Amino acid sequence: MKSWKPLVLATCAAAAFAAPLAHADCTYPKSPDAAPDGNSATLEQMVAAKKDFDRYNGDMNKYLDCIKLEMDAATPADPTKLTPEEKKKADEQQKMLVQKNNAAVDELQAVVARFNEQLKIFKAKNKK
Repeated sequence: MKSWKPLVLATCAAAAFAAPLAHADCTYPKSPDAAPDGNSATLEQMVAAKKDFDRYNGDMNKYLDCIKLEMDAATPADPTKLTPEEKKKADEQQKMLVQKNNAAVDELQAVVARFNEQLKIFKAKNKK
């Protein structure tokens, strides 16, 4: 019968190296420049802005997916086996990741709302 010890050690070593890499992959996206003024923007400016805001939305969703992966990775398989110090550290890490997630969602909603407001103004002005 083969021993599981080498497999367990290899898995633990891989996990130790993967955890920092997962964190390194979560790059916060750059928000687009301010939306063009809907009162004076041209159609070309609004189309270009929409593309930039769509890119940002996609990048932000990738960032949020990455944060979710970090949260999953930081969740202990069996929290009952943690020492009080380990439990506190895991709880703090989860709290920090939830705060990152919530801040990113808040920013995304605010940025998109500003663009949508200008788009609404643009459409009303250019209604024919």
